[in-house]
Amino acid sequence: MFASIRNFAAFLLLVLNGTAKITNRDRIPKDENYILVAPHRTFFDPVYLAIGAKPKKFIFMAKEELFKNKLFGWIITKAGAFPVNRDKPSPSVIKYPIKRLKQDDVSLIMFPTGTRHSTDLKGGVALIAKMAKVRIVPAVYQGPLSFKDLVKRQKTYVNFGEPIDISDIAKLDDDGLEEAARRIQEAFDFLDKEINPEFKYIPK
Repeated sequence: MFASIRNFAAFLLLVLNGTAKITNRDRIPKDENYILVAPHRTFFDPVYLAIGAKPKKFIFMAKEELFKNKLFGWIITKAGAFPVNRDKPSPSVIKYPIKRLKQDDVSLIMFPTGTRHSTDLKGGVALIAKMAKVRIVPAVYQGPLSFKDLVKRQKTYVNFGEPIDISDIAKLDDDGLEEAARRIQEAFDFLDKEINPEFKYIPK
């Protein structure tokens, strides 16, 4: 079902926006699970990330409010989403993706900034990566930030980076989390400049 939904979404985006320029797919690990991370810049960047990293299947976190509509909740569940209470996150928010990363042939899409337009890196990515013993694959999206700009066919770019290994970080205390966040942010900055040296993200 995940592949079918991804293919349908890819077709819709092709019709609405044309062909996205996806670069450096060869940096994505082929025979291992990983956490795919990116700055969250628009509501459709997760779709472009999943399309760019195919045929890998993904799970991802989604705020629990999105599941209130039964039809939409069913669709995003089949697409790999699982609900998260942002105000009072339960232990399952960490335990569920760790279990899937260890036991199944799926990877995890996460936005370490948490919400769209935020620039603060969170520690959840590092914690899950450490406990599941997987690497972190950074990526960036550059392109339309609204549906209006999407249908205007503003050019869309997705760029993938080299996997980040944090297994050498002994403890995920404040210093360890800061180091993990530094590596991720450094990768984001590098990937943005690979696409466009003059790029500057301006939230809408």
